[in-house]
Order: sequence, then structure tokens, then C-alpha cells
Amino acid sequence: MQQPLTRERPTGTVVAIVTFNSGDCVAALIESVASEGARPPPRVYVIDNGSTDDTLARAREYPDVNVVETGANLGYSGGINVARRFLERGEALAVLNPDLVLAPDALEKLQRAFDDPAVGIAVPLLRDPDGRVYPHLRREPTISGSLGDALFGARWPNRPRWMSDTLRHPRDYESAHDVAWAGGAALVIAPEVSERIGDWDHETYFLYSEETDYARRTRDAGFRIRFVPEAQATHIGGASGQSAPLLALMAVNRVRYFERHHGCLPSSVFRVVVALHHLLRSGDPRHRFAVRAVCSRAIWATLPPGRPRSNVTARA
Repeated sequence: MQQPLTRERPTGTVVAIVTFNSGDCVAALIESVASEGARPPPRVYVIDNGSTDDTLARAREYPDVNVVETGANLGYSGGINVARRFLERGEALAVLNPDLVLAPDALEKLQRAFDDPAVGIAVPLLRDPDGRVYPHLRREPTISGSLGDALFGARWPNRPRWMSDTLRHPRDYESAHDVAWAGGAALVIAPEVSERIGDWDHETYFLYSEETDYARRTRDAGFRIRFVPEAQATHIGGASGQSAPLLALMAVNRVRYFERHHGCLPSSVFRVVVALHHLLRSGDPRHRFAVRAVCSRAIWATLPPGRPRSNVTARA
């Protein structure tokens, strides 16, 4: 697909922070966004999926933050779609996990990637709280890569690339380059992509694999996903926890995504590999439940859904 030769810089940025019981971390992210100093300053929306802790109270301590109560847990993709309603023409959309803290000028550095009109999504370098690089860059899921990750996990990071769906080599995080997709904790979407690709698929992906799907749709439209290491953020991780049903949902959605793009036989093999991944970790009862979920499609319908409907109220 032919891309335009020139592109205007985004006219502004909408920051979408999808929260669910994120009161212990959301304030730090809001403050890091406020310190960006961008002109015009980003418009920040906290999209709350029915938190029962002090998330709403903490977010409302900041008068420039727009708090949106969905009235139900719409999932991550559903929350992003709510934020999309507030986009104005020409604005970029920054999707940020509540358990992040941005380094100075991270959003501005990410948007510089859009000087290349073929770049549709920009992602930063993530670090854990100890300063170590958080490996969040990904390849398109494959049977061999998923098998390598099942057998070795984070061990043997320098193994052959075909044996991992995650980019694990330290040099993969040293310079800017294109990737198939990246974990959805932090990304900025160009205005043209938001307009052309439309909503995230909340009907299929309540949580997990939604970013894999959106990145593929973006690439299929002719845009690239760009890793921008000079833009950085700290990823605390696990702000909302991961119960057994959520771990199972992550496994099942990997299978759902693969089945959407491959035939019956490779999809069956991939499903076995995903089950093996959790079987090898079955000392943890959450992984035992994930094995059962992957093997029994009857369980899939009992996992957290992606279809709740709710009225949405916004407050400045």
C-alpha cells in the first residue's frame, strides 16, 4: 500500500491510562506525564474499569486529568476504545499502563518517529525498577519460537532467534529498528493509524494479545512499528495482579490469535506448545489451571469476557 511522502506532526496527544485497582501507582505516572513539558500539553484520560480501591480518588487529585468511569470492567482493549472517543483529528494516542513512570520527554521522542510517514506506532525502551532492560519487543508468534520460550523462558537469552518469540539479545535494545509488535504497556499511535485501523478488538481480546492483533492490523495497512530506545520508561509490572483466570486467558488468547492467521494443523501444534509452556510450570496452581483451559475449549467461555456494555461518564 502506497504511503504519503510527507506527514504533518500530530497536532496534540491524548494519553490513555486504563486503570483497574491501580491506586498504588497511577499518581506516579500522571506526574511523569505532567513533567513532559510538551506544547501543547497532552490531554490525559484515566479510563477506569470499575476500580474498588482509591484509584479514582488519586486520579482526581490532579485537576488537569479527565477521569472516565466505564461502570464495568471493559478490559484493556475496551478501555482503549473508550479513550479513542476523545481523540480529535490529527491527535496521536499514547496508551500507557498505570504502572509506568515516563523518563523526561519520552512522549516527544516517540512522536519524532512519525517524521517517517511509514511509521504508525512508536514504542519506548522499558526498564524494570532496578534499571534492567525489560524485554518487551516481539516477533510474530511462531511454533518454534513459542517452543523455545516454553523450554527455556528467560534462560539462554542468546539462543538462536528462531527459538524465541521475544527479542532477548541485549543488542536488540541498543538502537532504533522496526519490530513486529511490542508489549502493550507503552505505545504511541499516529493519527493516521487511529483513523484507518479503528477500534481495538475488544470482542475477541478482553486482555492479552490485543496489542499483537492491533500491531498486525497496522502492519497489514502498510505502516511500521518502530522501537525508539532514546524514549524510556520504568515498568513496575503487575499493577493489577495476575490471577489464575487471567493467566489462563493470556494462554487462550495466544491460541485464539494464532488460529485466526493459520490453518488447522499448525494451530493444533501451536496449542500443544502453549499447553506445554504451562505444564512445565505446573508447580504453580495457576499454571495448572492454564493447562486445563488451553486443552478444554469449554473453559474458554468462563474466562473474563470482552463484551460488557456500560454507560460511560466523563469528568474533567
